[in-house]
Amino acid sequence: MLNKSKFAFVVFSAALIAGPAFAATTPAQLQSQFNSASEAYRSAVEDLADGDETASARVKQLSDQMQKTIAECGKTKGCDLNGMLAKNFELIRWSVAMSSGEDMIGEDDEDGGKGVGNAYMPGGGAEVANTDAAELLSTKRNQFAQMVQYNPAIQASIRKWLTDMRGSLMNSYENYQYMRQYIAPAAEQHGLPEALMFGIMAKESNGKVHVSSRAGAAGPFQFMPATGKRFGLGNDGTGFDTRFDPRLSSQAAASYLTERMGELNRSIEMSLAAYNGGEGRALRIHKASGGQNFWNGNIYDQFPSETRDYVPMVIAAAWIYLHPRDYGVYFPKVSARPTTFKLQQPSSMYELAICLGNRGSRDGYFRALRNLNPRYEADGYLPAGTTLNATTRIAGLYNSYCVNGKRAQLTKQLMQSQVRQAVVRVGNFQTVEVDGSANVTPALPPPPKTYSVQTGETLTSISAKFQCPIGPFASANGLTVTSALKTGQVLKLETCNAP
Repeated sequence: MLNKSKFAFVVFSAALIAGPAFAATTPAQLQSQFNSASEAYRSAVEDLADGDETASARVKQLSDQMQKTIAECGKTKGCDLNGMLAKNFELIRWSVAMSSGEDMIGEDDEDGGKGVGNAYMPGGGAEVANTDAAELLSTKRNQFAQMVQYNPAIQASIRKWLTDMRGSLMNSYENYQYMRQYIAPAAEQHGLPEALMFGIMAKESNGKVHVSSRAGAAGPFQFMPATGKRFGLGNDGTGFDTRFDPRLSSQAAASYLTERMGELNRSIEMSLAAYNGGEGRALRIHKASGGQNFWNGNIYDQFPSETRDYVPMVIAAAWIYLHPRDYGVYFPKVSARPTTFKLQQPSSMYELAICLGNRGSRDGYFRALRNLNPRYEADGYLPAGTTLNATTRIAGLYNSYCVNGKRAQLTKQLMQSQVRQAVVRVGNFQTVEVDGSANVTPALPPPPKTYSVQTGETLTSISAKFQCPIGPFASANGLTVTSALKTGQVLKLETCNAP
C-alpha cells in the first residue's frame, strides 16, 4: 500500500520533472495537448491516492508531458503561457492537498462558500466540480428556488437536521455519494433538482438501501409493494426485490415524483405531500382547493402530522445539501469513483468490512458495499470470481489487505471464531452423595450428527450455530458456500464442534 510520504514524493518529483522540447506546433494544438494531459494527470493522482501504486508511472509520465508542453508554449507565439503555468500551479496545490488528505472541494471562506461537493457532471460520472449552489437553485431548468417558500417551518426543520439529526444527515450524505452515479442521472433525466432526490432519500432511509418499514415500504426511496410494482419494482424472478436496487429505485422515484408534479401544478410541496401522505389524498385536496398552496391552513390541516413534518424536512435537507457553508456544515469527503473488482477467494460482506479497514472513511466500507451490491446477503459467502461494484479506493484496499498479508489472516481468524469455542467441557457429571442422598446430574448428550434446515436459515448461519468451518462443512454436504438450502433439508454435522 502506498503510504502518505511515498505518495507525496511521487507527486512532487513528477511535478518538477521537465523533459526536452519537441517539434513546434500551433498554440491551439499545444493548449489541447496540455488540457488532455492535465485531465489525465488528475485522474492518475486520484488513482494513486486510492491505493493504485501502478498509477505512479502514469503520474510521472503525464507530468513530464505537461512540462514539455509548457516549455514549447513559451517558445510559440500566441500560446497562453501564463494560463498553462497557472493551471499547472493549481494542479500542484491540488496534489499537495491529496497527499496530505485535505479536502480541496468547496474550500471557500465560511462567509461566502457555497460548495456542493462532488457535483455530478452529465455524461462523466461523479466528478469534482466547484459549482455555485445558488446557480443550481435558480436555473430555469430546476426552478427550485422559485417553487420553495423558505419559511419558518423549513427553518425549524433545518434546525432539527443540524442538532438531533446531524449524524443522520452526515451519514445520508456519505451514503448518497456512493449511489450518486445512479440517482443524479435519474434526477437529470426528469428535470428534477438533484438536491430534492437527496432530501427524499435522507428522510426516507438515510441512504440505507435495505431498510424496510413495518408498513411494508422498502428500499432507499421506501416504495410500498403496489406502488413499486406500478413503476417496475418488485420480485425480478430470482427472489430479489428490486425496490432495494439503488439504480432502479432512483429511476422509479424520479418517475413517481414527475408524475405527481404533473398532477399538482408543479408544486414541490404538494408533490412531496403526495409522496408521503398518498397521491389520492393530495390530488383530491388539490382539486377541491382550486390548486392552493400547501402552506395554506385549509390545505395543510388536511394532511396527517407525519406528512406535515415530512415536507419541510425533505426541503430542509435539500437546502442544506446546496448551502452547507451557510450553516457551517462540512460534509465528509467521499472517494466515490466507481469501479468493480473480482473476489480472488471466497468472502462475505462481513469479512470484507473487516479486512478493508476504514482508511478514508470514518465508519469503513460495509454500508457502501451493501448499497452498491444489494443482491448479496451480508453473511453469505460469495465464491471466488464474483464481481462486486465498488470504488477505486475500495478496490485498492481489497488488493492491498484482503488477499494476502497479516490483516487478511487476522480477518480469517476473526470470521472463524465462535463464542462456544471458548467453553471447555471435561468429562461427564458424576453422581455425588450429599447428606446421604444422591444428586444425579445426567451426562451431557452426545452432539447431533445431522440437522434439519429451518425456514430462513443459510449455510453460513448454520455453520456459525454448530461451529462448523464453512468450507469443510459445505464440502461434506456436497454443497458450495453459496448454495441455497431448502427447509427440511438434512445436513451432516461431522465437521462441526456442535454442543
